[in-house]
Amino acid sequence: MVVRSKFLRAWLPVLLWMALIFGASTDLLSGSRTSRFIGPFLRWFDPEISETSIRQFQLMVRKGAHVAEYAILSVLVCRALRLNRGVPAGNWCRRSAAIAFLIAAGYAVTDEWHQSFVPSRDGSPHDAIIDMCGAALGLALLWRWHFLQQPRGLRPPA
Repeated sequence: MVVRSKFLRAWLPVLLWMALIFGASTDLLSGSRTSRFIGPFLRWFDPEISETSIRQFQLMVRKGAHVAEYAILSVLVCRALRLNRGVPAGNWCRRSAAIAFLIAAGYAVTDEWHQSFVPSRDGSPHDAIIDMCGAALGLALLWRWHFLQQPRGLRPPA
């Protein structure tokens, strides 16, 4: 029973986040759907905004979402791996980070493959690369946060 609760505590957030990413990869958050609320929202701020500006803003929001969702995924996977291995909370584990990146990268590739089967979506290698950059960013921020938590003499030089 203890093993199962330890596993759930570590991996349930990862699985829930992966399910959220999978749901976002369906028609639910396709470009045509997100444009229905991004365009009117921008027009509320600036009624004279051009269609080109709206499309550019929508593209930035959508690609930013890719970065954010995979940054969060990589941090959650790294946390789960560290919890399973019994690594103390204040310690950085390079191996867990590397495995977390590989899991997030693999999920990015399969997510884009999944999108290639959704009529309103396109699977894109460019998006997979953006996702991987997000995963790397999440782990870099986690690494930095871990070292900021260390006593002053143990921190790496800025």
